[in-house]
Amino acid sequence: MKRVLDPVVAAAGLVVLSPVYAGIAVAVLVDSGRPVLFVSRRAGLEGRPFGMLKFRTMIPDAIAVGREQGITDDPFGIVKGDPRITRSGRWLRRTGLDELPQLVNVLRGQMSIVGPRADLVEQAASYDERERRRLSVRPGMTGWAQVNGRDSLTWIQRFDLDLWYLDNWSLWLDAKILVRTVGQVFRAEPEPIEDTLNIERAKKRTSSS
Repeated sequence: MKRVLDPVVAAAGLVVLSPVYAGIAVAVLVDSGRPVLFVSRRAGLEGRPFGMLKFRTMIPDAIAVGREQGITDDPFGIVKGDPRITRSGRWLRRTGLDELPQLVNVLRGQMSIVGPRADLVEQAASYDERERRRLSVRPGMTGWAQVNGRDSLTWIQRFDLDLWYLDNWSLWLDAKILVRTVGQVFRAEPEPIEDTLNIERAKKRTSSS
């Protein structure tokens, strides 16, 4: 049922939200130029890489700039008042509207509407056996962890919430998550935290390469 509903909802969403897409695209162009979309290489079902679409919220080469300027030890993380985030990007991140292009990923069968958040391929490569359970389902545009803390969660907390979702999944739970996701548009800007686990794993990868 979920595999049938996902592409139907995605197709309907792309049509209904087309004016919103156009408005956001114009806002990004005016604020920071091209490209409007950002393609992020993520780990999908069974760890298969795919290009996850987002409206661009950061300056080009943000990861490289972060390393050069020493903004954070977490190569994939952000900090409070991160200078790499554009003006339009700050609003898009707060509301979660930067995720809307992922309806295309859902339509392609790469993602689900609801599920664990897709991590970067480099991050997924460091999963332990327990964490790899997240890869047993298609990643979601929104999920249990997203509506229970999002950027203010540590990796360990997020994994715990994602695994709880896998163990307790139902269409009713997905519907509950979707309703709570709509409420996220009006939330205050989250306080990002420095994720020590991500930092430790990044340092280990660097030292072993």
